Amino acid sequence: MLVVSILHLSLELDEVWSLKDKRSVVKSLKDRVQRRFHVSVAEVDDNDSLGHARMAAAVVSNSRAHGEAVLAKVLAFAEENAEARISDVAIFSEVYD
Repeated sequence: MLVVSILHLSLELDEVWSLKDKRSVVKSLKDRVQRRFHVSVAEVDDNDSLGHARMAAAVVSNSRAHGEAVLAKVLAFAEENAEARISDVAIFSEVYD
């Protein structure tokens, strides 16, 4: 069994004045999450929006519970360490046989 678990989160960036500042904030969070949790992370939407960013993290495993537990830890880390406010969150898994 193959399980793909995904964390989708929206960031509100109040202290960003340029796209360069925004990309710095997003890249910093992305790099720290990747290093710490060894998951795939990407900015997935709102690329040209100054005040918002949408990111996703994904993990592949053989257990829905394991994948979602890892992503719950990623979310807790992001809430503590992001230079932005997290406004919308979803964690879900897809099972492939």
